[in-house]
Amino acid sequence: MATVAIYSLKGGVGKTTFSINLAWASATISKRRTLLWDLDPQAASTYILADGPTPRDEAQAIFARNVDAISLVRPSSVAGVDLLAADTSLRGLDHFFFELGKKKRLAKLLGGLSKHYDRIILDCPPGLTQTSEQVLHAADIVIVPVIPAPLSQRALVEVVHFLERQKGKHAPILPVYSMVDRRRSLHRAALDEKADWPVIPMASAIEQMSVRKAPIGTFEPHCPAAKAFTKLWTGVERKLRTQA
Repeated sequence: MATVAIYSLKGGVGKTTFSINLAWASATISKRRTLLWDLDPQAASTYILADGPTPRDEAQAIFARNVDAISLVRPSSVAGVDLLAADTSLRGLDHFFFELGKKKRLAKLLGGLSKHYDRIILDCPPGLTQTSEQVLHAADIVIVPVIPAPLSQRALVEVVHFLERQKGKHAPILPVYSMVDRRRSLHRAALDEKADWPVIPMASAIEQMSVRKAPIGTFEPHCPAAKAFTKLWTGVERKLRTQA
């Protein structure tokens, strides 16, 4: 089993888009047993993927009480992808982790799920918090969506500096340019500077995901954005194999 976290210090950079489309690619292209775990109290992945109404104030029970995580897993609307749904109870997750004082709580929970899944995708909340610390140390790889603009790029630098100050091992970081519009000179300049970074283009199909409540690959599989996510996932799988 391998855990892929989609994380950024900043909000609004496309974490949910990445999470859903990479989970779809894991299940559909790689034929992996796949779980998407929504850790963001905004619950955007849950909104798009939930197959029916979700229970309220249940998400934090996995962390706060002796609840087996697998008992809260539900099928999503995407074949081959299961869902651990988010809700507003996760707003208190940082405080809970701080009070609990167990820095490997998330890693332990992921270990319990490992016999059920080949790939677990974590849709993470923004910020550098107790939750993000747990994620950065529990994941096997951390994908960081970066908009080709100074503030988003600065956020990536802050995360790298934070990890450099920490003791012990942490997951490798894979920055990916997100919402790229090559018509913009600022975006073109950023792409020229980091030509080896993967790129996910700005696309109307991405905006349609919340309307159709589906990954891009299910309704527009041949568009540039869908192909870019497929290419990104292929690279992630290759990297995971070399780490194994």
